[in-house]
Amino acid sequence: MTASFTGEYPQRIDGKGRMSIPSDFRRVLEANDPNWTEGLNPSLYLLYGEHLRDHLKAYTVAAFNEVAQQIMAIKPRTPEEAQRKAVSQRLILGQSVRLEVDRDGRIVMPIRQRQKLGLTEGEVVFSGGGDHFEIWAAATFEEKVGAQMRAFLEAQPEGFDPMTLVWGG
Repeated sequence: MTASFTGEYPQRIDGKGRMSIPSDFRRVLEANDPNWTEGLNPSLYLLYGEHLRDHLKAYTVAAFNEVAQQIMAIKPRTPEEAQRKAVSQRLILGQSVRLEVDRDGRIVMPIRQRQKLGLTEGEVVFSGGGDHFEIWAAATFEEKVGAQMRAFLEAQPEGFDPMTLVWGG
């Protein structure tokens, strides 16, 4: 089974945009970067497209390369398919940046992406999503994700088991 991004990790971002990648996430990045070897730094792809209004998504090099290959493999036969390819190219390939994790386990988030989240410095949340992880301003994460999860759980019957969402039943 392939390693995946799991867990929620509060982190700090400083005024220069530096933030530490959780060590568990760094291991996943290393395992899924074809150019990584011991002593080198792994990379990741940070997506910041317009469709991500209040957070960013980070993918491993291998996962992003797979997405890029799928986009490039689209051979439009209709105007709708041509539009689908063009929009995919712009929102995913055009609005992403490759970042290298430094020797201290940090990335430097470019100013454009920090401004999108309204971050100059402060707390962020790294949230695992299996094949990717998300980066949120901590207050936005609590306001949006936390509230959404609380509302969902309040609507569930007593003894609700979230595993039923995966396995059915």
